[in-house]
Amino acid sequence: MTTVIESSTLAEFLQRPETKPASEYISEKISQKPMPQGEHSLIQVELCEAINRTAKPQKIALAFPELRCVFGGAAIVPDISVFRWERIPREASGRIANRFETYPDWAIEILSPDQSFGNVLNKLLHCSQHGTELGWLIFPDEANILAIFPNQRVEMLKGTAQLPILSNIDLTLTVEQVFSWLTLE
Repeated sequence: MTTVIESSTLAEFLQRPETKPASEYISEKISQKPMPQGEHSLIQVELCEAINRTAKPQKIALAFPELRCVFGGAAIVPDISVFRWERIPREASGRIANRFETYPDWAIEILSPDQSFGNVLNKLLHCSQHGTELGWLIFPDEANILAIFPNQRVEMLKGTAQLPILSNIDLTLTVEQVFSWLTLE
């Protein structure tokens, strides 16, 4: 279950020490994410690797696990944040910035057993309202994925349905393929 800590301002929240697992600030409330478990962790690793294997060599995009993104009056930590290459925050030297004060182009959340569906969906809808092109909410227990498109159009995908991918990333995945990663052989 997501623990709501207390109300605060975004500036006050950003001055607090980091927590493990990460805390987030959205809708003027602070909540701590649950500790990822096996299925969650494996999907997160496999998905980051699949995206980066395709998009990173061609400098199209980069997927980051558990990256704090501050935008639209919130500080959130999606399970996976994908940024188009040209939008990755950089220092003047070209080195990657430590602080990402912008929205991800693609935000991915994996629902943990003790997480509130409403809170996680609210986070993805916040992303959509502030420029994120694509959101996924992965439901390991039901083996389906909710895709969130611009204008907050949503679609539930299951089985052999091909998943929407951020444009220009040459990656084809089905819902079944994502959940097949959970079977270790």
